[in-house]
Amino acid sequence: MELWIPITIAAAFSQNVRSALQKHLKGKVGTTGATFIRFSFGFPFSILYLLLILKVTEQSLPDVAITFYWATALGGLAQIIATFLLVHLFSYRNFAVGTAYSKTEPVQAALFGFILLGEQLTPLGICAITLGIIGVLFISFGKKQPSKSEVFSSLLGKPALIGLASAAFFGASAAFYRTASLSVNAESFLLQAAFTLVCATGFQTTIMTGWMAARCPGELRAAIVNWRLSWLVGLTGIAGSIGWFTAMTLQQVAYVRALAQIELVFTLAASWLFFQERITRTELAGCVLVALGGVGIVMAAS
Repeated sequence: MELWIPITIAAAFSQNVRSALQKHLKGKVGTTGATFIRFSFGFPFSILYLLLILKVTEQSLPDVAITFYWATALGGLAQIIATFLLVHLFSYRNFAVGTAYSKTEPVQAALFGFILLGEQLTPLGICAITLGIIGVLFISFGKKQPSKSEVFSSLLGKPALIGLASAAFFGASAAFYRTASLSVNAESFLLQAAFTLVCATGFQTTIMTGWMAARCPGELRAAIVNWRLSWLVGLTGIAGSIGWFTAMTLQQVAYVRALAQIELVFTLAASWLFFQERITRTELAGCVLVALGGVGIVMAAS
């Protein structure tokens, strides 16, 4: 098995835990505060991880090309905007369509990967990504099962547009991060990914701290007051980010982000195992399609 596959699955699981904690925090710290916590409380953990990699690989801090600076900055800004939009999406009552649209990220990541890096997908890869997205749609509408008229009437509604924009910014950030990581002059892919992660997270923390201090100091204070849960969000968030940055250093962003759709299967499994929620046939069919899409992605990328 290629290394990027288990790394991606582990990252998806960490992101699943972080998202659950972040949703819980949103009511206490607000949308901007929840976005801020995602980056700032994870930053110290990213530094510790980089120091560990430097010790294990016995290397010094790497040199970088000029491409690294603009790619890291653009990737960091795109991820901030994408995270803010996704957290904001949960404040809408009818966010199902928007959430489904936010899962079109692999398609948009493929587009940005082609523009920035010239990456191309195989026919099998395209089919696998499409299959996975159809599975995501099944899961998204599995419990509510809205009528066709409700779905079509909400396709161009505000939640749908927010979800689509969130996916676009996530896709762009993934492509920018891969561009940045590949421009790091290091022998170890672990060091390439770790160094990029620290620089990106440090940039994001600086930007968001300044923004919140000036525009929403109340949410900044709330994030600090709720530091116990904030640290958990930061820890699980950076664990996921370590996985994403490492996997995207090894493999095309479209394949990594497409395989990451397995996160929804984890969410469904948790709701069934821990909350005894019933899984509908539509949701089960969606899980099967996501799993089949994942197998196809692994075969296409091999």
